[in-house]
Amino acid sequence: MEPVEQQVQSDSIAAERSTEQSAVSAPDAPVRTERRRKPRAWETPPAPAPPTHLDDYKAIVGTAEIDELKFLARDLKGKTVKMVNSTAVGGGVAEMLNHLVPLLNEVEVSTHWEVITGGNDFFEVTKAFHNALQGSEYNLAQHARDIFLMHNEQNRQRIQFTEDFIVIHDPQPAALIRARERSPQRWIWRCHIDLSSPSREVWGFLRPFIEQYDAAIFSSQSFARQLPIPQYLFYPCIDPLSEKNKDVEESFIQHVCDEFGIDRSRPIVTQVSRFDRAKDPVGVVQAFKQARKYVDCQLVLAGGGASDDPEGAAVLKEVKDAVGQDPDIIILELPPWCALEINALQRASTIIVQKSIREGFGLTVTEALWKGKPTIAGAVGGIPNQIIHKLTGALVHSVDGCAYQIRYLLTHPEFARQLGQNGREHVKENFLMSTNVRRWLLLLRVLLAGGAK
Repeated sequence: MEPVEQQVQSDSIAAERSTEQSAVSAPDAPVRTERRRKPRAWETPPAPAPPTHLDDYKAIVGTAEIDELKFLARDLKGKTVKMVNSTAVGGGVAEMLNHLVPLLNEVEVSTHWEVITGGNDFFEVTKAFHNALQGSEYNLAQHARDIFLMHNEQNRQRIQFTEDFIVIHDPQPAALIRARERSPQRWIWRCHIDLSSPSREVWGFLRPFIEQYDAAIFSSQSFARQLPIPQYLFYPCIDPLSEKNKDVEESFIQHVCDEFGIDRSRPIVTQVSRFDRAKDPVGVVQAFKQARKYVDCQLVLAGGGASDDPEGAAVLKEVKDAVGQDPDIIILELPPWCALEINALQRASTIIVQKSIREGFGLTVTEALWKGKPTIAGAVGGIPNQIIHKLTGALVHSVDGCAYQIRYLLTHPEFARQLGQNGREHVKENFLMSTNVRRWLLLLRVLLAGGAK
């Protein structure tokens, strides 16, 4: 689900917009003469933030909800869980596991996290599988099948599967089910991507593996498939106390904007996402340029990558080509450890966009809504579970629709403010980490009581 981690290039902004270039206007933009500062480079990750504890959430969700979690965990104490996915950094799955695993351990459900290994050939195949399962055309050659099975077999031999519950995240490690032996273990396949219209070839190849699990979990009702195993609906979630979502000082927000040459006296439209065609960053650039003909604004495209996506660099080049020398568009290449900076950028924004054309869920939408920001997003995948059109945000189907919504929200600030307030409440009720812990505890109890295959 997530692309290749890239180091921040310290000159990624300044070199493309040198002081001479910053005085040159785009063909359809007014002249801007202000000069941008060269941002510092984040070459090494900071020290990890201290872990959050369940009691820390009481101020947000209330004492009763936290007490319920501790009660649900009582019959699971001593049980063990293994989470397996394809990347430790970058993207929503890794972010969720970074917070979910410690909280499950806190309630004495011993949980371990393994990341599979693989070469570029494997991740090129699994990225193609990912796109095909979300509707892209793909010719599944025998060579791709062999690469997928070979790397899954190598990981099966490397990883020990001794826990009571084994949770396999997404298609990349799906064939690890072959490690299952006749034992009371429960195996769960957690799918984070949109399976509403998958490639028949790829789904046909993967389905025999999925049918061997005890349960499958999807992020939206529309993703469910005809399977002989129980299926469950789990919304992805954010941690409101994480570096990316916690409250930050206004002075820090201003500092980050100064570093990146963002003018807070003018409206800021921001998309935070990997440089991935499914996120349609080129479409965002096109929509912004249309909207700017009528309203003054600037665009920030902040993204990075993850270790299981080899396409990020090519997509980033497409975005830069689409931007050209436009001084009102700022491209930021940020590594996964810049969570505080992403937080500040989102809070500084007037509007946040997530113009995905394919999407499993879109946690950047959840993050934006939690910060009370009016949000425009593609009406795809799990996004409509978060954005109720004209109530918690605005859904769009095209570049023209996105441009219109940018114009409308910038010229109707009171309506935009109300959308932001509604969106925050919607996240509080449905998409916080405490709710996710509750769902996991309930599912583990159900599977424990129901036995395994």
